[in-house]
Amino acid sequence: MASKQWDHLVHYINDLDQVVEVFGENGLIAFKGGSHKDWGTFNTLSYFGLSYIEFLGIESPELARSTEYNLVVRDAVAALPEHEVLSRVVIRTDDIEAMAASLTAAGLSLSPIMDGKRLDMSGSLIEWRMMTIAGDFGGLVYPFIIQWKGTDEERLARLTASGIVRPHPAGHAGIRRAVFRVPDPAAAAGHWANLFGLDIAESTETSAILRIGDKFYDFVKGEENRFMQVILDTDSELLAGQTIRIGEGEYVFQASN
Repeated sequence: MASKQWDHLVHYINDLDQVVEVFGENGLIAFKGGSHKDWGTFNTLSYFGLSYIEFLGIESPELARSTEYNLVVRDAVAALPEHEVLSRVVIRTDDIEAMAASLTAAGLSLSPIMDGKRLDMSGSLIEWRMMTIAGDFGGLVYPFIIQWKGTDEERLARLTASGIVRPHPAGHAGIRRAVFRVPDPAAAAGHWANLFGLDIAESTETSAILRIGDKFYDFVKGEENRFMQVILDTDSELLAGQTIRIGEGEYVFQASN
């Protein structure tokens, strides 16, 4: 069976430099990632172990508008510049073909499996494979799926050796939960659980929680039908209890248990 982990999340942003500044003011490292030359986008990244935040902006509007299969880019064109919203969570797998077969069998419409690449700020080529999922469930868009080269252990060692994964000046912090506000939390969580093979950790009339590895997707009652908030655990006295608001997204830091 294909493995599933929460790889990263995507947040649409107009000014990538502002993100670096705001995170830096709070003792967090964010840095320019590089450009997606085939899609007309570029990003700023902030790593918390292997999981990370991708702040995605439009570098070439003409190229981004012409993108055919990459729904993440197409949605960025639709959202920006007016709405700097949290876009999607991204599920990492070690067998993207198996996940494609499973999701197709469930009746979903998928993009072709795409070879992604970008140049980092040192000019090194970063490569991956990904696919997006068309449509939504009651208005909530689906995650996209990614597979990186090598094992998680190999990738973490490489990212650590290169200095991409490193301690934040404010102290330890880790991405723990994504919060989605939807009209029917149990239905949305149950749908994702069935599609992606995730466990339901808790379900009530007003909320439902899915477990993905050591992290969670929280579905709470609301009418927005979208990804609203990221919750991070921290042992930092500077960060605990703080909320960093960027565009229409919130990053909430809670003290580690």
